[in-house]
Amino acid sequence: MHPIVNIAVRAARRGGNVLLRNLERIGDLRVDAKGPSDFVSEVDRTSEREIIDAIRRAYPGHAILAEESGAHEGDEHVWIIDPLDGTNNYLHGFPHFCVSIGVRHRGRMEHGVVYDPLREELFAASRGAGAMLNSRRIRASQRDRLGDALIGTGLPPGNAPVLAAFLESHRSLTAQTALRRSGSAALDLAYVGAGRLDGFWELGLKPWDMAAGSLIAREAGAMVSGPDGADDFLERGDIVAANPKLFKTLVQAVHRGIVAARRAGAGASVRAAEPRG
Repeated sequence: MHPIVNIAVRAARRGGNVLLRNLERIGDLRVDAKGPSDFVSEVDRTSEREIIDAIRRAYPGHAILAEESGAHEGDEHVWIIDPLDGTNNYLHGFPHFCVSIGVRHRGRMEHGVVYDPLREELFAASRGAGAMLNSRRIRASQRDRLGDALIGTGLPPGNAPVLAAFLESHRSLTAQTALRRSGSAALDLAYVGAGRLDGFWELGLKPWDMAAGSLIAREAGAMVSGPDGADDFLERGDIVAANPKLFKTLVQAVHRGIVAARRAGAGASVRAAEPRG
């Protein structure tokens, strides 16, 4: 395992321990609303501090982009951190959330760790080295029909144009496949890598929602892009991931929904160029 991944694992476990320690006092936590159905708690902040401390001890010169504290200046290595992906789930005692840590170097994702502390499942990947779940190598599924597939997604909160595009995409897929909304994009992307989901799409995400999970999915053999087939999904916030046999079909279905929303004048903020490939 790469030394950076070792530190990412250590940091993720420290963050995950914070989440577990506070599960019994959810009702007493201080919670602030960042937007509709978008919350931050003292647990998010404490987890993030623990993660950053572990990183700083090993790599004090690296840059950090964290969900709660924002950008911390540093060199060309950027640690992209979500200390609690699935905060709303966590605050309701719904047992599906994780810590997500990705490392980008000179604009390219190099390492990723997604840690589910409840199940003690640790997904990890380094570019070119494959993806692992705990000590076992994982691979994307081989299903080739949407009718047989299980596809994950997420509902974008508080952004009417993005929501309109999502709803059109959702409508185009509902009759074709089984859909699941778990509330954690990072875990969904890791699940694509593990073959638990055959695909995943979501619009209006942030880099920390996707960074680690997208690399894990790719290193497990899945394909990942924006809905138009471009590779700038971390910047755009719109992502599609699937096994290679379903990827083109899923991209086209999501793209049709975005185009339909744009034609209705509701989804202009979501890019809808003709998908590549």
